[in-house]
Amino acid sequence: MQLGIIGLARSGKTTIFNAVTRGTAQVGAYSASAQPNVGVVHVPDDRVDKLAALYHPKKTTYATIEYVDFPAAGESFGKGEGPAGKFINDLGRMDALIHVVRAFEDETVPHPEVTIDAQRDIATMDLELAFADMGQIERRLGRIEAEMRSMKAGEREQLTRTSELLTRIKGQLEDDVPVRAQELSDEDWRLLEGTKFLTAAPLLVVVNIGDGDLPRRGAIEAEYRARYEGKARDVAVFCGKFEMELNELSDEEAAEFRESAGVTESGMANAIRVSYELLGLISFLTAGPDECRAWTVAAGSTAPVAAGKIHSDLQRGFIRAEVIRCEDLLAAGSEAEAKKRGLLRTEGKNYIVQDGDVLHVLFNV
Repeated sequence: MQLGIIGLARSGKTTIFNAVTRGTAQVGAYSASAQPNVGVVHVPDDRVDKLAALYHPKKTTYATIEYVDFPAAGESFGKGEGPAGKFINDLGRMDALIHVVRAFEDETVPHPEVTIDAQRDIATMDLELAFADMGQIERRLGRIEAEMRSMKAGEREQLTRTSELLTRIKGQLEDDVPVRAQELSDEDWRLLEGTKFLTAAPLLVVVNIGDGDLPRRGAIEAEYRARYEGKARDVAVFCGKFEMELNELSDEEAAEFRESAGVTESGMANAIRVSYELLGLISFLTAGPDECRAWTVAAGSTAPVAAGKIHSDLQRGFIRAEVIRCEDLLAAGSEAEAKKRGLLRTEGKNYIVQDGDVLHVLFNV
């Protein structure tokens, strides 16, 4: 899965990218010709570590997220012109967006709008993404209108319904309701097939604070979450500069440095975890002497769908799955002991896989 990182110039967007991915991308001003930075990171999961300690496998594999750091928004942002076409297309391919918002003071890095105002910058980005969607709707409506002119009245029903739907969505966008927060049915989405609205994508607002605010990170996050959390939208507070500096230290040194700064949880781990949850994803696990691994699947997926993540043959020939909770397996100390305790159960095709399930799939192709 891909998460696109966006933000206004000098928001610390690329610093956040480097902190999360342990990357070394050049931090600098906006450039229209710049290419996105791409980095793949492991989703922190101590269950994988504990299973690996139990099985001593040849290989340990974590779930991953790919972060794409797009060039900073240009000077047109905030002017009501909307982002450029290529930028829209690139963002439309992302599974979710991360908007990095500046909340730190630094006289050596002047803000494009002179003053530091995170709420203003959040509103600016929300507006620009809405402008992009409204522009897309207007173009689609224009094409529908032209197409309907050459059709007989009896052939226009589906296009008429699509036109009415797009007009309704546009009206709500004008009322500051992003597509992700609008009530759209499965039939509505079928009519919209192939349309990628930017405000439909899950959105994580990352508030980039300064070192001095680190002890108050939890309170700041609660404040912003109360204001901006919504359907498929969440908030995380992060000090990009601090976290990027920690990447240069050993795990032990980083833990000590974090403790001295009054930070109880890694901002990097929190941002990755929230990104994962924002997409409505869970991890199920497989464990054995060859490999201990976390697999990503949408919440609500059935056992055959989860099996298909491992290999398509497992989904096609699915018979049943042996399931045990990871914590139960770890407490038992072995699969044999877990079976003795009655902790391992057999589930069929309708079983909904839960986060933390350890699966062994039985199949026949």
